[in-house]
Amino acid sequence: MRCRLEPMADPADRAAAPPPRFSAWACALGLARTLRPQQWVKNLFVLAPVVFAKHLTHPSVIKGALGAFGIFCLLSGAVYALNDLVDAEADRSHPIKRRRPIAAGVVPAALARVAVVGLALVALGGSLLGPRYFTALAGGYFVLNVAYSLRLKRVAYLDVASIAAGFVLRVLAGGAAIRTPVSGYMIACTALLALFLGFGKRRHELLSVGASARRVVLRAYSAGVLLVALLVTGTGAVGAYLAYCLDPDTQRLLAFGWLWVTAVHPAFGVARFLQLAGSRPEAESPTQEMLRDTPFMLNLFLWAVEVVAVVYRLRPT
Repeated sequence: MRCRLEPMADPADRAAAPPPRFSAWACALGLARTLRPQQWVKNLFVLAPVVFAKHLTHPSVIKGALGAFGIFCLLSGAVYALNDLVDAEADRSHPIKRRRPIAAGVVPAALARVAVVGLALVALGGSLLGPRYFTALAGGYFVLNVAYSLRLKRVAYLDVASIAAGFVLRVLAGGAAIRTPVSGYMIACTALLALFLGFGKRRHELLSVGASARRVVLRAYSAGVLLVALLVTGTGAVGAYLAYCLDPDTQRLLAFGWLWVTAVHPAFGVARFLQLAGSRPEAESPTQEMLRDTPFMLNLFLWAVEVVAVVYRLRPT
């Protein structure tokens, strides 16, 4: 199994081109890019039940939660590699995605297949060390994403719903890993936020990709309808979070009624994502731009600090 370093040459030029060089290092870097570790931050949703159930001070619970987070990172890597394998031919005609390692010929398809199978087996095997419900949720997440890569992403609106379901499964799996029930508010907030991010990605693709290079599923979307969907789901996500903060059960659990103050950060994050999705058409994905955006990440950091301070009643000494 050999890894090509140079981009693929035009067939007409192959006879005159020098023999290609091969580099295991370039292949390894390309495979790492294919697994998209920068996107594994989405698996932090697995840890949400730990934070809001006030379990951050219990080392045994933290150990189980981090194990669950690691398993979902491996599954995410397998899913991203599978997705790039399925889309390799289409990606080669895309102005940005053609630089993906499999589409560019840097990572051989055979190696990518081995990575998909290997990562999935290790992750699902590791999930057997946790509760059976967690194993079922991890397996369901992987099956859902295989279905998404092979078929569901070609069905308008069902593709975004599948993405949202993946986020909900992450949260449920996080609760299962530490044997803690997940609040209905948390499920609703997660689902709405994931729908918001999914609709934002579709609208970004619709506005940034030329008609000749569009995926077929995008033709079933309308920029206007997607904008309405973004406003509804974004507002709904912030509203669900605020309702959770103000819920009497939440306030009894926390014994402190100021969690609602942190809702300003989700509201800013929703507004900032809307701006990024509409103002940077040259980007491959608005979610990637979101993770590179200093105001967004600073807002996310401040929200996390404030939530921990409120939930655990931390005060300056």
